[in-house]
Amino acid sequence: MRDSIFCMAVGIGTKAKDDNWLEVYYPMPILNPSIDVIQSIEKLLKIKEGGNVSIELNSKNCHALEDLFVDMKHESLSKIMLTLEESRCPRVLTILYNDTPPQNSAEAYLKLHLLSHRFAKPNNINLDGIFNVLPTVAWTSQGPIDPEELAFKRLDFRQKGIPLNVYSIDKFPKMADYIVPSDVRIADSSRVRLGAYIGKGTTIMHEGFVNFNAGTEGPSMIEGRVSSGVVVGKGSDLGGGCSTLGTLSGGNDTIISIGENCLIGANAGVGISLGNNCTVEAGLYLTGVSKVTLVDDIANELASTVVKAHSLADKENLLFRRNSISGKIECLLKKNTVILNKDLHDNN
Repeated sequence: MRDSIFCMAVGIGTKAKDDNWLEVYYPMPILNPSIDVIQSIEKLLKIKEGGNVSIELNSKNCHALEDLFVDMKHESLSKIMLTLEESRCPRVLTILYNDTPPQNSAEAYLKLHLLSHRFAKPNNINLDGIFNVLPTVAWTSQGPIDPEELAFKRLDFRQKGIPLNVYSIDKFPKMADYIVPSDVRIADSSRVRLGAYIGKGTTIMHEGFVNFNAGTEGPSMIEGRVSSGVVVGKGSDLGGGCSTLGTLSGGNDTIISIGENCLIGANAGVGISLGNNCTVEAGLYLTGVSKVTLVDDIANELASTVVKAHSLADKENLLFRRNSISGKIECLLKKNTVILNKDLHDNN
């Protein structure tokens, strides 16, 4: 007998002409559902014990599940099933028995929902191979559309006098079209992908970007780029145009993190993890192999004068700057701490 189930959810989605899921919206994913609930669902829908499953539901299934959830006193789930019972859109039940790589887009979307709901943190959920199972979708003013059907859909809408605007052609949708986490501000929702983890108190300005499987742990100011895999600590400020090195391209397999109360200046960038209370000067891109000249106390502490930047990863209270005369990158110990404006990050 199983000891635990990873997660389950019921949702509503869009299918492509090949009958595969283009996308799925799960209004209320459940992490670690009770064994009793899962066994009751298995019995009702005749699901055989095995790997993860995604089952398309019909109105009869939805009604039966509604009755089941009423009997088990799951009020929220019963209300969702009542709504789905009357829907003409495709409906799906997904059960992930284990946190294994997603095998289809229904499973992938559930995992992305878990991240944006703050049920799972970046780099703590298995997303291996997600690009292979997510289809490319035309995200439009009339909803998601299979790109191969776009020309015919456009003609159909034009004949009806309905405008069809195409916002993007991408594998990932906007997070805010599916989930809006509590206590956040996002100036341009197109720059935050589903699967981003946005901590309470975070403000993302117009040029800020947060990829899937990346995000912030608490109050932060994001005006730069948070690449996939990167997690930003509480109280940190990523200045306009700055960037963080992700793990999706270029062969980089090092997971970058930004500590608490850090400042990455405008148009700067980091390819190493920063410890708490660190600052990278505006315009300075610090890669792991950058040669860094150590100044004052930090040189004495490490008994060296020049090191590669990766040897300073995760160390606290560091200031990285470029000497305006010699052009060398320098590192010295900081004396002050970055403090964010508290009122600015109270997003209730």
